[in-house]
Amino acid sequence: MTDALAPDVLIIGGGSGGYVAAIRAAQLGLRVVCVERDATLGGTCVNVGCIPSKALLESSHHFEFARERASAHGVMLGNVGLDLDVMQKRKTDVVAQNTRGIEYLFRKHAITWARGSATLEAGNVVEVRGAPPENTITVYHPTSVIIATGSVPSALPFLPYDEERVLSNTGALALTEVPEHLVVIGGGVIGVELGSVWRRLGARVTIIELLPSILSGYDADLAREAEKLFRKQGLDIRTATKVTGARREGDRVLVDIEKEGKSETLVADRVLACVGRRSSLPGIDAKSLGLALGPRGEIAVDDQMRTNLPNVYAVGDVVGGMLLAHKAEDEGIVAAEVIAGKPSHMHYGAIPAVVYTTPEIVGVGLTEQQVKESGRDYKVGKFPYSANGRARTAGETAGFVKLVADAETDALLGAHLIGPTASELVAELTLTLEFGGSSEDIALTVHPHPTLSEATREAALAVLGRAIHI
Repeated sequence: MTDALAPDVLIIGGGSGGYVAAIRAAQLGLRVVCVERDATLGGTCVNVGCIPSKALLESSHHFEFARERASAHGVMLGNVGLDLDVMQKRKTDVVAQNTRGIEYLFRKHAITWARGSATLEAGNVVEVRGAPPENTITVYHPTSVIIATGSVPSALPFLPYDEERVLSNTGALALTEVPEHLVVIGGGVIGVELGSVWRRLGARVTIIELLPSILSGYDADLAREAEKLFRKQGLDIRTATKVTGARREGDRVLVDIEKEGKSETLVADRVLACVGRRSSLPGIDAKSLGLALGPRGEIAVDDQMRTNLPNVYAVGDVVGGMLLAHKAEDEGIVAAEVIAGKPSHMHYGAIPAVVYTTPEIVGVGLTEQQVKESGRDYKVGKFPYSANGRARTAGETAGFVKLVADAETDALLGAHLIGPTASELVAELTLTLEFGGSSEDIALTVHPHPTLSEATREAALAVLGRAIHI
């Protein structure tokens, strides 16, 4: 057993929150060690989440466009074929580019990557066991610790993952053949994104959602529009439907469902279970350490990402809330800055959440339902992409921009988009929320023509009762 020099900060976990915290801490002049047990940095997002799923979404979108919609533009491609091996290799290469990029940034900022599994002990002592067969143990005595151990998929008790026929997001991203029938349990973001990938590539896809609507938590207008468009695209969506049981029989998985007292058994060759994620605390015995947890097993923190233990911070999925990489990154920055003595804090009022389907779906701030339930008087402005010139030229006219503003002050309260490149368009609205701006601020801002961003301005004008192009 060797005793390493004590760093200023040691971070447990090299995912989105952890590696960003490491870089920011190093920028601030702190000596940093980041412990990551996987072979690559980047965590779930980079390796088996955001990046590979978006690579497959992009590739499958191009495939479907070439096969079904290119001819509308006068581009005649004939018989379009699919080489899934090439598509998967491209996804793997994209992931590798990102993980190598993080390794480069660690070298650039002189961050020590301790490869191994960490155990947090009392007094902020961290023991790191290296990879087998050596299993070398190194003990660190950092001044501060940041826990960034992420989350793992929740499993159905009667249908454990085998990543062959019963898939988590990890297995669904690594399929080597297109399923004949993919049953997706859960109509949240992961379910509709990965369901969309395999539908585009030729699978029959059935999505089972227990709640009355898919995409729970998004504005109701967005969820209704999304469900309508997804059905039109060919997804079989079963809402208000309960999965009562499931079992694997050879190469088939039988899924028992029930709706309004009527039972049915679906036969699939693959099942993707997306029933949520839970905080992961490997190497951290919260009870023995006295680490306070929330009701769902998440680490309890304040707005400076401090836990109840002295000089111990936590960021990312492990603290619960919105399980988003960009939220984790901001939390990592806040933790690093607080450790360095900066007056930094976290707030969650302007964090956009995106679904990268076609069309894209995004919400930031309060939904109309949340504002209504608060009793606050409000105004709504909507503008459809079907009335936008750039959307027409692209042939992408589905969806709309919806803004919710205070009826008295006109302060923007929430923004909700479903349409082309919505993930890029929302930045303007997020900035408006962050600065406490109004719909009039957006309406008075000249937007270039012809662009999709004009729909944002028109929605702001609609809040004021003076939309031009509808």
